[in-house]
Amino acid sequence: MGVFEYSSIVLGSPFDYRKQALLYHPEGLPSVKSEEYTQALMQAMLPVLARSGGRAFLLFTSYRAMNEAAQFLKAQTKDYALFVQGQAPKAQLLEEFRVARRAVLLATASFWEGVDVRGQALVCVMIDKLPFSAPSDPVAKMRHELLQQKGLSPFMHDSLPQAVIALKQGVGRLIRGEQDYGVLVIGDPRLRQMGYGKIFLESLPAMTRTTKLAVIERFFAFHEKA
Repeated sequence: MGVFEYSSIVLGSPFDYRKQALLYHPEGLPSVKSEEYTQALMQAMLPVLARSGGRAFLLFTSYRAMNEAAQFLKAQTKDYALFVQGQAPKAQLLEEFRVARRAVLLATASFWEGVDVRGQALVCVMIDKLPFSAPSDPVAKMRHELLQQKGLSPFMHDSLPQAVIALKQGVGRLIRGEQDYGVLVIGDPRLRQMGYGKIFLESLPAMTRTTKLAVIERFFAFHEKA
């Protein structure tokens, strides 16, 4: 920025993530490259949504997956008010989500950041896949070519750091106030299967992690009594 004389301060988060948030990672999901992945993830989400009473953001890395998930939920259940990105302007979708009962919003792209829904209208955020940029993205391809010319790994020096930032932005939709609480669901099996999954996990706020639905039940029971 061209600033050489300045004062700086680093402030910790005002949120108690260990108490306010729970990270759930469904077991037994197929590879993210499988044609059955999105349907399997949505099947795993049904008991989570039943316990949260909707009140959820389902965030996707592609419009194809978002639309497939929307069709699945429409066919499987009538218990929720479904809002899908593209059906109405962003501000309208968010306002309708806030006031609806048992609302579920399916979105991608811009809904991963700059969206603020506080209180009990939102108690669950699901992220379908680790948000790596598409290999065909022309800007990413150019960055990767420049890194290769310098003898650097495009994955370690660009794809991974960019995906970590994007994931943190998506996760940040869940806890927006000191009284908020909620369950974060990350479906991507690579989070635990691949070595770089540890980098993603360490980038997130410290919160309890589980693969058990019973823990989600206890989590909501605790906060609903509070």
